[in-house]
Amino acid sequence: MPGPVVMRSDRTVPLRAIDFHVHLPTPDWLDGSMAGYVAAAEAYFRSPVQREPLDQLAARYRGLGVKAVLLAWDAETATGRPRVPNETVAAACRDYPDAFTGFGSVDPHKGEAAVAEVAAIAALGLRGVKFHPSMQAFSPDDPAFWPVFAACERHGLIALFHTGTSGIGARQPGGQGIRIDYAHPVKLDPVAAAHPGLTVVAAHFGWPWHMDLIAIALHKTNVYIDISGWSPRRIPPEVIAELRGRLSGQFLWGSDFPFLAPERCLAELAGLGLPDDVMTAVLHDNAARILS
Repeated sequence: MPGPVVMRSDRTVPLRAIDFHVHLPTPDWLDGSMAGYVAAAEAYFRSPVQREPLDQLAARYRGLGVKAVLLAWDAETATGRPRVPNETVAAACRDYPDAFTGFGSVDPHKGEAAVAEVAAIAALGLRGVKFHPSMQAFSPDDPAFWPVFAACERHGLIALFHTGTSGIGARQPGGQGIRIDYAHPVKLDPVAAAHPGLTVVAAHFGWPWHMDLIAIALHKTNVYIDISGWSPRRIPPEVIAELRGRLSGQFLWGSDFPFLAPERCLAELAGLGLPDDVMTAVLHDNAARILS
């Protein structure tokens, strides 16, 4: 199912998919922002983290005919660990424009500085802002944080939220202090209602509250669902039924690399027997539409 064609200086590569959820598999995120969390996440995903320099990552995605949405990270207030600067992701997108696009990150606890950072993200040419309520320890339905979301809406940036449980801290005493209730997808309903011009993407389909998220997406057309962080063959059947049916225009494919390999996710998704038009929409067209 080839899609649009990406032109490079040396060859033409058919773009068949957009991976909507890719973390940096580099030391600044894995050994900095994620220090002390990686081992538990590897056990949860039953897969070793794959480390790659950005040039190799670009070549990998280019070879797959996939464009990766790289994610910056800022959970300094809650974790005390360093951020992955938005400038790092913007530089990767400039260096490998055929392989990467990117989202910035802001720490909502930083108040006016967070609002200003949204404007800086837009100025860098990034296409959205990634939020992780559990890791950032904030509740999206708290209006105190809505100036940040209003800034995203004003600057035409997508707001991508981690929803549901978390592989980070999983099966650890106290979940390493990480609260998954912050990531209940129902907390996005008032955000989407108050900001109708904001495209809200709920990552990982909100399990175990996925039916709540489906209800929200059915009610609000500015809410999208990404299926990253799950082996496609393990996605609950009720989610697949909506993906192949009435919500096929609001689902996005993602891997959650480096925790899950995009090759594995693509192969398993192809094995689900989805109609070609649904595969094209979920792999490429829905993402291309909201990123444009």
